[in-house]
Amino acid sequence: MEIDYTNIKVIGFDADDTLWVNETYFRDAELEFAKLLAPYETVNKIDQELLKRQIENLPLYGYGIKGFILSMVEIALELSNNSISNTTVEAILNIGKDMLNKPVDLLEGVEKVLYELSKDYRLIVVTKGDLLDQERKLEKSGLLDYFHHIEILSDKQEKNYSKLLNHLDIKPSEFLMIGNSLKSDILPLVNIKAHAIHIPFHTTWIHEQIVTNTYDSKKYKIMTSLLDVLPLLNKNPKT
Repeated sequence: MEIDYTNIKVIGFDADDTLWVNETYFRDAELEFAKLLAPYETVNKIDQELLKRQIENLPLYGYGIKGFILSMVEIALELSNNSISNTTVEAILNIGKDMLNKPVDLLEGVEKVLYELSKDYRLIVVTKGDLLDQERKLEKSGLLDYFHHIEILSDKQEKNYSKLLNHLDIKPSEFLMIGNSLKSDILPLVNIKAHAIHIPFHTTWIHEQIVTNTYDSKKYKIMTSLLDVLPLLNKNPKT
């Protein structure tokens, strides 16, 4: 099935692992955390319990590094039977602070793609996570001037996207979302009859992993690089 992009007016970009590196820092932090808790449990057990606690805490803390830090502290207390030292708690907090201070490492071709597409389309960022952290990364990225609108959501579900499109005063057929997560960036758009392009990142948080069916996979494109978007969309620029 050929997908028609001729009506696209607005293109939304996910931020983390679509515009810049993010999930890699979480994997590195998990390794550091497992080393700190090595006296109490195996690496696999620590990873499993941390993931479980993160998901349990999402309704309270939301997505992002700060919720991740709090979940690490909780699991450290639990697995150590509340015997963890102040020094170790401080080390856990420092893991989080290091994550918050990471440089914003843009993925290949990001600035070129935004520059070219901004000539013909209205570009926006649609991301989720901690407000302050995402604002910090956007500021440090040097990309803000390319975007007409920044939307930082508590979650990415169909209702969130529908509300956004109403706010932008555009039809679903006029919107294209580009992102790395099938669960958050692609399938919700497909379900509301908007467009989506999936650009997988080399690592994805388990909670964001999902198996799609063949029927749904025909409704969106999969590309290996953001640069691949240019020849597809520049064939049909908005007038």
